[in-house]
Amino acid sequence: MSEGTTKHTVTVRIAGEEHVLRSSADPEYTRKCAAFLDERIREIRDFSGLVENHRAVILAALAITDQFFSAREELDRMRREVTSRTTNLSRRIEERMAPQELPLLPPDDDGS
Repeated sequence: MSEGTTKHTVTVRIAGEEHVLRSSADPEYTRKCAAFLDERIREIRDFSGLVENHRAVILAALAITDQFFSAREELDRMRREVTSRTTNLSRRIEERMAPQELPLLPPDDDGS
């Protein structure tokens, strides 16, 4: 969420409460993150019937953390796959580019 050293002050509304945030991230990005969290909290409250904000916030944080861990595992899996495919492709290219050994020809009958 950090882009530089300049701090921006942004006011956002999360779970019905206003929060003033200071961040080095672009203000629009901060608003987008807050809106994502607010929407997730709202979904959990609507689905579960929870009234207490703190419980909905905890469940939203757990759900987002689960999504983060799943995405990180998928990214790691994809990195391993790309590394493996790159290694295999590189090996195949090197094999095809290697000089071919030519068979020795028998000497001519005229002694040369």
